[in-house]
Amino acid sequence: MYGGGGGVKGSINTKSLAVGFGALKSQKQHYTSSLDFSNRNSQLSSSSSSSFGLRLNSLSSSSMATELTRSSLFHSRPVLKALASDGGDVEEVRPIKSEDDVTYAVPVPQQQGKASVLPFVGVACLGAILFGYHLGVVNGALEYLAKDLGIVENTVLQGWIVSTLLAGATVGSFTGGALADKFGRTRTFQLDAIPLTIGAVLCATAQSVQTMIIGRLLAGIGIGISSAIVPLYISEISPTEIRGALGSVNQLFICIGILLALVAGLPLAGNPIWWRTMFGISAVPAVLLALGMAFSPESPRWLFQQGKFSEAEKSIKTLYGKERVADAMTDLNVASQGSAEQEAGWFDLFSSRYWKVVSVGVALFFFQQMAGINAVVYYSTAVFRSAGIESDVAASALVGASNVFGTTIASSLMDRQGRKSLLITSFFGMAASMLLLSLSFTWKALAPYSGTLAVLGTVCYVLSFSLGAGPVPALLLPEIFASRIRAKAVALSLGMHWAANFVIGLYFLSFVNKFGISSVYLGFSGICLLGVLYIAANVVETKGRSLEEIERALDPAI
Repeated sequence: MYGGGGGVKGSINTKSLAVGFGALKSQKQHYTSSLDFSNRNSQLSSSSSSSFGLRLNSLSSSSMATELTRSSLFHSRPVLKALASDGGDVEEVRPIKSEDDVTYAVPVPQQQGKASVLPFVGVACLGAILFGYHLGVVNGALEYLAKDLGIVENTVLQGWIVSTLLAGATVGSFTGGALADKFGRTRTFQLDAIPLTIGAVLCATAQSVQTMIIGRLLAGIGIGISSAIVPLYISEISPTEIRGALGSVNQLFICIGILLALVAGLPLAGNPIWWRTMFGISAVPAVLLALGMAFSPESPRWLFQQGKFSEAEKSIKTLYGKERVADAMTDLNVASQGSAEQEAGWFDLFSSRYWKVVSVGVALFFFQQMAGINAVVYYSTAVFRSAGIESDVAASALVGASNVFGTTIASSLMDRQGRKSLLITSFFGMAASMLLLSLSFTWKALAPYSGTLAVLGTVCYVLSFSLGAGPVPALLLPEIFASRIRAKAVALSLGMHWAANFVIGLYFLSFVNKFGISSVYLGFSGICLLGVLYIAANVVETKGRSLEEIERALDPAI
């Protein structure tokens, strides 16, 4: 947005002058900095100007007064030196290079701030990879671990092995927000690595169903905590202009985790005990997550809320550069003054003030899970086999690749098309895909093509899901919830996510055996259409708005 820091030469009248740097788009509050050149003392005064300008008034060879209007968070100020001639005119304006010069903040291209955030987003996304991996690893491994543990004929115990992970995740999602508020985001990530690592080791070495279930329960607690703090941490360290893209990266890495789990299952046909390795290798990213977070900055918002201002400044410097510290701290200060109320309790979520927006978060995750995505993730191998596809694991890997591809496209569209339109398009596409799948199993005319249609319908469904229903809810929730209810409201919504996920994982096979796969898929299609209607009526657009702006728009009490 801004130029590099080159010098500007010219003659400037000593009585009054304005050097403009272009109007800014931001409408946030701005501040004016006044400096006396003779004694180098500075004073900060309030201003509401929306232009970025430098005014030089009453200049002389001995003293000058300079006013600089600067923008709010994530914008910069130039470094200038004003040199006066003997006649009192300013002959040259150039970058400051010595301690005798007057210093302003250096203009840093916004790309620099964006790039410096990416490594820490990548570390956090190790939690998202583990989220996806533990969800998908049971897909190919279930048949083989069932033989190894002697439960081939017991579909109930198989269902519990799948669903215990989800029960643990429900517990983890409710505790993740509270842990993040108490210990901080980075420390909670490190604590989260403990159940993730122990759970992986127990699953890999299990000699009984009981040990396997305990391992899955611990892994579930771990991914439940991750599901709460990964999007929270990313949203709090991301610049507004790329928050949508970085927020969708969370879902992208979940999809990558699922894909890795499906690809990891390819050697199973030749090595039936490979399933133990599949579970065991998930301990590696868990350890890397703990190590990476030891070098990652804490959320500046959390540090500021805790009164740790010097640490917040250090974190901002690491994330965006030292030139943005003052602006960012000002923004956090203004935000804290606008939301000075105490943190809300659990019952406040159900009050008339908050329930409308909280219910949107709960409903989005309800529709996301009851639309059938995890039935596809858990059981696509079995469904493809029933459709007569020989390379069922490879077909499932194709589904995982489609998920990654669709989420990558969504990342590029999130900040251009908006959250709401992507949600509507996504759920409509999922409804059509599930209808196609249902018809492929019932229409006799389509019987010769059932295998091809099963893959096509599943791939289209997963692509549609990954364009909106997958990435948007986790991004939208931290955006629409007020700061005083954010952690608890996200936890409640994710609780619905995991509860619905648990029900699907536990009863999907039983429903298929009782009603048939076609009827179950038709039911999923109907739920997707209901989701379209709900989203059109209740979801607000948050594209291009800061968390504080969204909070003020949704909560009239602020």
